[in-house]
Amino acid sequence: MKFFARLLCTLLIISLFSGQVFSQSDLPKDYLTKEFRAGRREALRKLMPDSSATVLFAYPLEVFSKDINYAYHPNPDLLYFSGYKETSGVLVIFKNMQHDADGDFNELFFVQSRNPAQEQWTGRRLGIEGVKTQLGFKRVYNSDEFAKFPVDLKKFKLFHDVIPRNTGNMNDLYRAFTEKSGVTPVDEGLLKDLVFTNAMATPQNVAAAAKRFIEPKLTLEAYKNNSLIQNLYRQPDSLGLMAFRAGYQAQYGGIASFNRFTNDLRGIKTSEELELLRKSIKLSSIAHAEVMRAIKPNMSESELEGVFLYVHKKYGAEDEGYPPIVGAGANGCILHYIENEVTTVNNQLVLMDVGAEYHGYSADVTRTIPANGKFTDEQKAIYQLVFDAQEEVFKLCKAGVPFADLNKKAQSVLAAGLIKLGIIKTADEVNTYYPHGCSHHLGLDVHDKGSYKTLMENMVITVEPGLYIPEGSPCDKKWWNIAVRIEDDVVIGKDKGTILSLDAPRKWDEVEKMTREKSFLDAVNLPLLDK
Repeated sequence: MKFFARLLCTLLIISLFSGQVFSQSDLPKDYLTKEFRAGRREALRKLMPDSSATVLFAYPLEVFSKDINYAYHPNPDLLYFSGYKETSGVLVIFKNMQHDADGDFNELFFVQSRNPAQEQWTGRRLGIEGVKTQLGFKRVYNSDEFAKFPVDLKKFKLFHDVIPRNTGNMNDLYRAFTEKSGVTPVDEGLLKDLVFTNAMATPQNVAAAAKRFIEPKLTLEAYKNNSLIQNLYRQPDSLGLMAFRAGYQAQYGGIASFNRFTNDLRGIKTSEELELLRKSIKLSSIAHAEVMRAIKPNMSESELEGVFLYVHKKYGAEDEGYPPIVGAGANGCILHYIENEVTTVNNQLVLMDVGAEYHGYSADVTRTIPANGKFTDEQKAIYQLVFDAQEEVFKLCKAGVPFADLNKKAQSVLAAGLIKLGIIKTADEVNTYYPHGCSHHLGLDVHDKGSYKTLMENMVITVEPGLYIPEGSPCDKKWWNIAVRIEDDVVIGKDKGTILSLDAPRKWDEVEKMTREKSFLDAVNLPLLDK
């Protein structure tokens, strides 16, 4: 009888899940449309040369613990061009129309197959029919058909991202691709060095760069077997660099062009993308404001993080764009502090770098708040200096300005202020307390793709100067453990930028005023845990 009961249960599951993809009327209505994705694919085709194809893979699953995976995060590039949010997928986009016995096509999509029994455990899948109806693709197949599908990728100039060596559940798809295309996987660390060398090396600096960056890695397996690196190390001059660049283009041109195409497209936001970014940034800024109201010296870093997460979810954000940073006192001096484990923030400054992810688009907002609602004179001086630097950088946030000028301006203002306060003696010392850059692109990734040459209209960037003075710094002790970062998100315009994160107060007196306002959390009174 138990056998028949299990069989009946399985049949019931199949009957529930095997029809058309489940749809609900109460899902969000502001997802990007299939027409938007199709338009992005057409924009990509315009950048591609004739007889070429771009290949995009889904991300693999990642193990969290034993038989439990991390919550899945889609490949932003694949999401951008298709809307597909699942694993076990590969999309091939052709520049020109192709022909076979089934008709004409210029894209092929191989996706995760339906599995009713598995979907009861891990969630619904789109499958072939779902990808056709919801995402708008015509030629869709199960991913296990990719290996034997009759398409000769070797006859196309191929553009693709790095092919990892070990990708768990994606191994079969990557292996099929390398066999169909002749593309060989490359060590990701080696590739980063190749990309950096190709972009930044000059006849004047290549010898020093080879000595400093290449020599320590020459014994690594990937570097020993790479003739480009080995030859450049043996001949670090203009002729060696010329040979390196020719070889790099021949061997890795598909990856380099893929990055250039996706940087060009994703770096300039469309009106639809800007709408989602505005929502993501606004709700993140509202969360920062609520934390200002709620913060008390007896709260923990984790508790403050929880306030952010609640507000994000209340407004429909699916996730955070990066691990939340909530650092009290000395922890604020750690740029990517994510432990958030201090149980009482006390009367310290709390640096909070937290941004929501809304329909794939990430905010990136940072505020620094006195837990007791009052800046000390020293804290206020550092805060005002960072604020002043940010204000000066905002003036440069317009089309045509070199990207590098933003950080130069931030460094200049911060250096002058630190000298005036007696914390440093010369401008060259500013990087001791300001160790990062001022701005980066923002979008589907918190550090999004985009060009770092010149600002262009509808780029979205961060402006985030900061100062961090850890204990033991070579300055008066009264400055120790003061860490301040103020970060806002800006749309680049023709004549000026538009700050999207103003719902979170920025001026020091407005921050103090907000901490005196009541929070909805003031009424929360949970029972104590037994000791």
